[in-house]
Amino acid sequence: MYNLIKRVKKRIDILLVKSIEFKNAVGQKVKVMDIPVLEENSSFNFMIQVRLQTFLASIEKECKPKKCYSFKEYLKQVMKWPDYEQLFNLGELKHNA
Repeated sequence: MYNLIKRVKKRIDILLVKSIEFKNAVGQKVKVMDIPVLEENSSFNFMIQVRLQTFLASIEKECKPKKCYSFKEYLKQVMKWPDYEQLFNLGELKHNA
């Protein structure tokens, strides 16, 4: 039963993410997950677009690509840690929009 006296307030910062599915040159379906969705005026917008293009090009060059990739894990490897931390801890969208 829900106790009205002991309410706990939690702050949740949510970053929306999307995924992409495509077929590579061999015809294998490849899925890239955890792509952050940012507002157009975000300072990270251009950098994420360039990194995503680079990441997709590297997947295309692989001889034996996996079926599923995480763009977030890729960003963790190639970005400076303070930038990565700021990107994924931002409350970009307000009012759960």
